[in-house]
Amino acid sequence: MTTEGPAVSLSHVTVMRGARLAIDDLTATIPSGTVVGLLGPSGCGKTTLLRSIVGVQANVQGDVTVLGRPAGDGSLRRQIGYRSQDLSLYQDLTVVENVRYFSALLGVGADQGRALIDTVRLGAVVDERVGRLSGGQQARVSLVVAMLDEPPLLVLDEPTVGLDPVLRRDLWDLFAALAGGGTTLLVSSHVMDEAARCAWLLLMRRGRLLASGPPDQLMNDASTDTVEEAFLALVGRGDPS
Repeated sequence: MTTEGPAVSLSHVTVMRGARLAIDDLTATIPSGTVVGLLGPSGCGKTTLLRSIVGVQANVQGDVTVLGRPAGDGSLRRQIGYRSQDLSLYQDLTVVENVRYFSALLGVGADQGRALIDTVRLGAVVDERVGRLSGGQQARVSLVVAMLDEPPLLVLDEPTVGLDPVLRRDLWDLFAALAGGGTTLLVSSHVMDEAARCAWLLLMRRGRLLASGPPDQLMNDASTDTVEEAFLALVGRGDPS
């Protein structure tokens, strides 16, 4: 599926989770073919927003359009790769068995899965059961599964948590390469230094969008030298107390 314009459009999106306002009247666009960072502190609504985009979040008010279709539309199932924080893997299967299983479901050749296993540096544990792997290793297996079908939109919820600095660098290099090939990547993080690896940013706090745009523009608008300083300046403007 191809679409002109932004990969995702969000218009006045509001989400209640129980009695709590998780997303508060959020309007934004996510440009196509680039790495977009969704940054903000833990609990600010990032995961709820990602779930709304993927189409699995309940009680979403407002409009969410993904690749030209309403979020959750059946035609989007093969167009979005989603890696949530809850890793949907078979713990009693090995790394390669998990990848083969999901490859078969998607109709993807075995070579594609093996290449991705090597890309995320899991070759040494390819025959280990997933349940015996570390949290970081399991997260990388889940990332391989999300990328198997080469979807035009990858939605990744904190994919670098628990990873060593070298692997984090390698993954961000991979994200940039995928974007260079036309894939749109929406990557959430609460680590502000990862903002420099993104071409576009959405900064969130308390369910609200503080700002969006290229990192240089956000820093220039806030008269700061880093995205973290820009974030803190924006918080101060909206919450002087």
